[in-house]
Amino acid sequence: MSAGLGDFAKQAGEWLRGVGPLHEIVISTRIRLARNIRGFFFLSRADAKMRADIADAAQSGIKKARTLGDLIHVDVEKLDELDRTLLVERHLISKQHAESSGARRVAFDATETSAVMINEEDHLRIQVMRSGLQLGEAWEQIDQIDTSLADQLEFAFHPQYGYLTACPTNVGTGIRVSVMLHLPALRLTNELEKVAQAARDMRLAIRGLHGEGTEALGDFFQISNQTTLGRCELDIIDDFRTVVIPKIVEYEQNARKALLKNRVHALDDKIWRAIGLLRHARLMSSNEAMQCLSHLRMGLHVGRVKDINLQTLNELFLQTQPAHLQKLQGERLNGEQRSIARATFIRSRLSNN
Repeated sequence: MSAGLGDFAKQAGEWLRGVGPLHEIVISTRIRLARNIRGFFFLSRADAKMRADIADAAQSGIKKARTLGDLIHVDVEKLDELDRTLLVERHLISKQHAESSGARRVAFDATETSAVMINEEDHLRIQVMRSGLQLGEAWEQIDQIDTSLADQLEFAFHPQYGYLTACPTNVGTGIRVSVMLHLPALRLTNELEKVAQAARDMRLAIRGLHGEGTEALGDFFQISNQTTLGRCELDIIDDFRTVVIPKIVEYEQNARKALLKNRVHALDDKIWRAIGLLRHARLMSSNEAMQCLSHLRMGLHVGRVKDINLQTLNELFLQTQPAHLQKLQGERLNGEQRSIARATFIRSRLSNN
């Protein structure tokens, strides 16, 4: 294991502080831009040497970009599987980036608010993440980074179609807006389908905690745009800011109020069973921990739990995931050993809360 990356496991990134607008329901806001460097093939046609040349060119451009400041540069190709998984769990790289092969890198700032993946699906995937609903702030920052990078790198751009990308669905603006939501009450009241239908009607995608191809663990969902062609970035962001997210937040708030008014005993049972397991279990899987922490988080925000700190809870969501847990333990663990370590770690954190 890399000792350097092990230090990251000890604390959560800025985006997980739980302090942004609507943070009771909106965990984070993320905006990504897909960009490719003119003069190179897309990665699907690039051989090993060209992949390496792209990585060198991108990294050089990132280091010269004036708005990016001091970044931490990591050669993902040289990391072992555990370290790559650690970066996935922190949302600094995607699963696809971790599981790919050949030259690929990532650069990110110390607060983990901004990151640039090199040689993911496209040559560059620029990312900004913020706590809560901060679409305007995230766009302002990523637009400055994009402009600064464009001063150093010539991006592939067509006057009619916009930015050219490896996947046709990203052609145009290349923007992907994703908002991570915590929707336990909608699940408990069996109303998630209402959200799913509304998302389908608006041509939005609903994904799990770690994006494309992942399941919705612990009642966490990512809502993302699917259309990048024919609309400008600000129109897409404005839809999320004024229509999409406020409507889903309203659904979840109403579901929480309905549970408190009509099914408070059922709600309390979910919350206190979760607390009981978290405080006393001797074995706990990652999925069980996520579900229990989800119910505890809801209990905290609806006022049924008062003696647990939100920051502790947010850190547990991250630090009980497999790679973080093994980094904190300082050794590789099999499935049963991780379940024992996870249960012990949670009991310790909650008893010291």
